[in-house]
Amino acid sequence: METPTNTSSIPANTSSIPANTDTQPQETATASNEPQRRTFTAPPKTLAGWVTRYPIRGDFNDGARIQIEEWAEDDYRVVITDLSSGLVIYAMDVPKGAIIATIKKYYVPYKIDVYRKGELDRPVFTTFNDLKDKEVLLEFPIGALGDTIAWFSYAERFQKKHGCRLKLAMQTEMADLFRKQYPEMEFITHEDAAKEMPYATYRLGLYFQGDIDHQPVDFRKTGLHHAIGYQLGLDEEIGDEPPRVDLSAERKIAEKYVVIATKGSSQAKLWNNPQGWREVIAALKDNGYRVLCIDKERETGAGIIWNAMPYGAEDFTGNRPLQERIDLIKDADAFIGLSSGLSWLAWCCRVPIVMISGFTEPFNEFKCHRVLNRHVCHGCWNDTRAEFDHGDYLWCPFREGDARFECTRAITSQMVLEKVKQALEGK
Repeated sequence: METPTNTSSIPANTSSIPANTDTQPQETATASNEPQRRTFTAPPKTLAGWVTRYPIRGDFNDGARIQIEEWAEDDYRVVITDLSSGLVIYAMDVPKGAIIATIKKYYVPYKIDVYRKGELDRPVFTTFNDLKDKEVLLEFPIGALGDTIAWFSYAERFQKKHGCRLKLAMQTEMADLFRKQYPEMEFITHEDAAKEMPYATYRLGLYFQGDIDHQPVDFRKTGLHHAIGYQLGLDEEIGDEPPRVDLSAERKIAEKYVVIATKGSSQAKLWNNPQGWREVIAALKDNGYRVLCIDKERETGAGIIWNAMPYGAEDFTGNRPLQERIDLIKDADAFIGLSSGLSWLAWCCRVPIVMISGFTEPFNEFKCHRVLNRHVCHGCWNDTRAEFDHGDYLWCPFREGDARFECTRAITSQMVLEKVKQALEGK
């Protein structure tokens, strides 16, 4: 049964109901020796989603929030019902000058009834979480290319389902990919989002430590791809649908070619077979393909482990605009990558994709030519026994020493080349 964020109620003159900072999404968390930055904006201080002639106001900007104003002459009873189940999740007398908020912060079809204390035969005010024609804000996490792409199509489905006026807060570089393709949505920065006072806000992210207050299902069970479908109440409409991007640029390379992306935000994402990339690149070149490496960084790593651009690939690395990367990927004969942002970008380009990943299960990403060795330890990202450590670049929860990262060390070039062959042959 759900209770308010603070069962003793929060005085109306406080700045806001604070977010649960222990369970904020950590997709953009920095290393442990760097200062933490807030992933999302705080809810508006003023509850202005709906205002009544009674001393009652509220919104849906941090779950359902209801305020009994200071000038109220009576106390009121607030009853909150989840219409999807008919379950009453909150029923309590609320004194004047108090704000209450539900613990659950994801989309729930709430019904709110407010009664005068002692007069429970008929509510003085009733409202629903009806988003039609209302201004709704969806916030995407900062610095998460793959996450933003993986979740974007759910934003469109959400808008169509509810008929709301949707604003999307995301980094400008990512917004630029979608702005012209989705003119019915408004794209704003996170700085602008902090100034907004929408009817409802939903903060999209992966919530760790088993948090089921910001997500109805642990994302490790649903996978990265579908986590937001559950958060937005679209779990019955889950499917693989890449967002639309601009694919109109003229082809830049005449020869046949394959694009590769070999880096990720942690070592667990990489293909840790030391001969793997060299052998695959050599085989592709022997068959007349140019092989272009488009990683942002030419080298990545931590401590004494560093990963250079694979031998034999052409150097297209660098901090290039995302549209420039799309223009290169879209005409490739195939893309070979990891469970990382550039693979999600390639998904938008609708080219054959070979994904090398041992630390995620296949349901974590979109359907593609997946390379996974189930004979060894694998799937730790989706294992609820493991808690990802964002500050540890060399995170490997179940193996140590020479056995570390065996999930991808045991993926052979033969396995990858077989999937590449299928991709190139259109199978």
